Amino acid sequence: MRNFTPIDHAARVSAIRSLLGAGDLGVDALLFTDLVDVRWLTGFTGSNGWVVMRPDRAVLGTDTRYGERAAAETDGSGVEIVAIQHRGDLHRALVDAAGTGTVGLDARSTTHAQWKQLAVDVSLASVDSIVATAREVKDVAEIERIEAASAAADAAMQEVEPLLFGTLDSPLTEADVRDELEYRMRRHGADDRSYETIVATGPDHAARPHHEVGRRTIVEGDTVVIDVGALVEGYHSDMTRSYVIGEPTAQQRDIYELVQVSQTAGLAALHPGVTATAVDSACRDVFVDAGYADWYLHGTGHGVGLQIHESPFHSQASNDVIQAGNVVTVEPGLYRGGFGGFRIEDLAVVTPDGHRVLTHHPKRPFNTSFSN
Repeated sequence: MRNFTPIDHAARVSAIRSLLGAGDLGVDALLFTDLVDVRWLTGFTGSNGWVVMRPDRAVLGTDTRYGERAAAETDGSGVEIVAIQHRGDLHRALVDAAGTGTVGLDARSTTHAQWKQLAVDVSLASVDSIVATAREVKDVAEIERIEAASAAADAAMQEVEPLLFGTLDSPLTEADVRDELEYRMRRHGADDRSYETIVATGPDHAARPHHEVGRRTIVEGDTVVIDVGALVEGYHSDMTRSYVIGEPTAQQRDIYELVQVSQTAGLAALHPGVTATAVDSACRDVFVDAGYADWYLHGTGHGVGLQIHESPFHSQASNDVIQAGNVVTVEPGLYRGGFGGFRIEDLAVVTPDGHRVLTHHPKRPFNTSFSN
């Protein structure tokens, strides 16, 4: 039985209404159409919905498929539910809820066509979503769910890793490993997988950071990259471990060690106030100094929450600054066709004095002993 701290949606709704009432946002109302923002704000998990916030009113609009569900999921949040079957009537309900003042909407959360349609009846102003910004810093209730998702993935990896090293006697495919991981995560409390589980093997597939799992048989000499995460009450986890099947070559040992040194450096750099670019550089500089800059094909990490990829992002192009309460990955890797690849990824919550790692499955790329 789950005993998570309840998520206080009423406090979230109240905080935004207070900002509107104080005139701090420069608009008379806010419209949220991004379903992740809607869920964070109200608790509603349906696939069709919007929220209008005014100083005196908060309205969630959806269609009649979700009327009872919306009422149950938002109970106690202070949100009124409008559930209407026909799209035109639901649009008119949105216009009524928005009122006659200026309504702020994040243009990134809607299409140009939808914006034009709304603008016929609503005075729209483009504003950054304050919910998307607030979502970057996780509260205790959110961290509990992310930690539970991480634990489910850890437990699944603990059970599946020995099967991976047994492939020399009982051959497995990439798909076999993926299927076992996803089944076992659910057995350990996950509601679902967090994303398409990656099992990338051999000199070609493991050289692709986001390889799509196939039916390739895992054989001796392969490098193997397993990127796996679980989903618990909408919150994601994310972890990557890498392996060599059979006795590793000297090059495989050297490349894995370099990735491990890079990942350790990235975690050491993770604390409040550091720029996301600096975290990326801590990992990247290890590869540059060793002459492997062109083997590094992606950024160093990203935020995780109700989305598997959200701000902040560790990259050379990022303007983000790390804050206490961010939950982020640190995941450097090296890849080259003909060699394969390695990636090591942990998920960590940033604390006032540093960080705490949430993914605990051991890093044992060449070790066939599976005791904790």
